Amino acid sequence: GLVIDGRTLAYALEPTLEDKFLALAKRCRSVLCCRSTPLQKSMVVKLVRDKLKAMTLAIGDGANDVSMIQVADVGVGISGQEGMQAVMASDFAIPRFRHLEKLLLVHGHWCYSRLANMVLYFFYKNAMFVALLFWYQFYCGFSGSSMVDQWYLIFFNLLFSSLPQLITGVLDKDVPAEVLIAVPQLYKSGQ
Repeated sequence: GLVIDGRTLAYALEPTLEDKFLALAKRCRSVLCCRSTPLQKSMVVKLVRDKLKAMTLAIGDGANDVSMIQVADVGVGISGQEGMQAVMASDFAIPRFRHLEKLLLVHGHWCYSRLANMVLYFFYKNAMFVALLFWYQFYCGFSGSSMVDQWYLIFFNLLFSSLPQLITGVLDKDVPAEVLIAVPQLYKSGQ
């Protein structure tokens, strides 16, 4: 592990040393930046995101973590004694730090699964509709006439673009939550 304080971090984040700091941090299993300023926190997240091309997650519980949460790709705010500033600036909010495991392993896996299914669903829904229009043009002799009334198009998109997402969002859970927490490796399969 690497533990670095705010004063040392100020030197490590200089343009001439940031690559060496990043190489050292990559060799460690955990990096702890203590007594650092909000700007330094956001600079560390930005350095990791830009140089390693990695998706970053920032977790904070107070106003001093807002800049770090906003720089990260995904921000998690913990509502606590320091106020609600981190929660207001974050993508996800949890009441206690212990809920982070369930947020990442369970809801993260379900989100990956649902997004993958919805992308495929929209692709096939639109491909079917375009194929139908394509074959209709052979039937009408490429006259450009409309196959269906505009109201049918509106209701088609309304029906097939809202109900499946609602049903999938509520009911689709490919793996039970208990199994996802017991076997954290399942999170990788979603990615």
